[in-house]
Amino acid sequence: MNRFETRLQNLRKLLLREGVDAFLITSPINVSYFTGHAGDDCNLYISFDEAIIITDFRYQEMAESIPWLKFELLEAGNNLFDVVARQKETRIGLEKDHILLIDYLNLQEKVHGKCFNPIEGLIEELRMVKDEYEIECTKKAADIICKTFDYMLTFIKPGLTEIDCANELEYQMKMLGAEGSSFNTILISGTKTSMPHGVPNRDVIHNNCFVTIDFGCKVNGYCSDMTRTFALGSVTEKQKEVYNIVLEAQLAACEGIKADMTGQEIDAIARNIINKAGYGKYFGHSLGHGTGLEIHELPRYSPEYKLPIKEGSVVSIEPGIYLPGEFGVRIEDLALVTKNGIINLEYAPKELLII
Repeated sequence: MNRFETRLQNLRKLLLREGVDAFLITSPINVSYFTGHAGDDCNLYISFDEAIIITDFRYQEMAESIPWLKFELLEAGNNLFDVVARQKETRIGLEKDHILLIDYLNLQEKVHGKCFNPIEGLIEELRMVKDEYEIECTKKAADIICKTFDYMLTFIKPGLTEIDCANELEYQMKMLGAEGSSFNTILISGTKTSMPHGVPNRDVIHNNCFVTIDFGCKVNGYCSDMTRTFALGSVTEKQKEVYNIVLEAQLAACEGIKADMTGQEIDAIARNIINKAGYGKYFGHSLGHGTGLEIHELPRYSPEYKLPIKEGSVVSIEPGIYLPGEFGVRIEDLALVTKNGIINLEYAPKELLII
């Protein structure tokens, strides 16, 4: 049994829990999770007896190459609703998070004798816990960005623009084997570092300021994510103070995280340190998020996430302090969660670098 067949078996266990006979998958990412191929314009119908990929002529060869799935070709006058109507199951789960309202209404109108049950986060629940292949891909993606960061420390200089540096960073990731970026690269400098998701542009990077780089890449579809803040020239005492508070919070979280703690408990490790230092109102986002086939996945480290973090999750750890009009600091690693702690997948230096 390959990893995709194992995932199908795990999904069928959840169908029993949810009280449905089959599940219709319409999210391209979730289709990809069960096929290993891009899921654009493809759907999956998973029952206890069968697993069917439903697509059109453009993806016929791809679909026929997947031996653990049956294949239904959508031709002119034939659509997804026709395929679903032919199946014997009567209680069918739908992806509440992803199915379009018009498709849901059409299913109800055109497919008779079946009960449709929108279910939230079912596949995402499976995707939280990574298998060996997923972990290995993420490790490779993390290694690429650590090597890229080392290179960028030699490349970035006063007088270059943010966008030119961001372009160079993305080029280097691809040269090291990345398929592409996990998300739009954040490479900002000076007062712009107070914006957690600032956008690089033609602003020139100056001496005696902070630079924040938040970036990641994909390997076999799996995302990495890392943030580092460093200085060019020199820093003020206040910049040192804030940097060290963020570093203390980040290291404490890395040290304290264990499987089965709640996301709320983990977030509090870092947040309490920043609060006690008097900067609590300047840390406005959650401590971290899961990654995988998407850059933001379950679980979450946040004050609102009260569910336990499962062993095998891959999650970012990224406290920050952002002082509007002055500067900001964020430090982020990507880590694998185990019962005994974390395995940090990123090794780029975290002490304050002044270059």
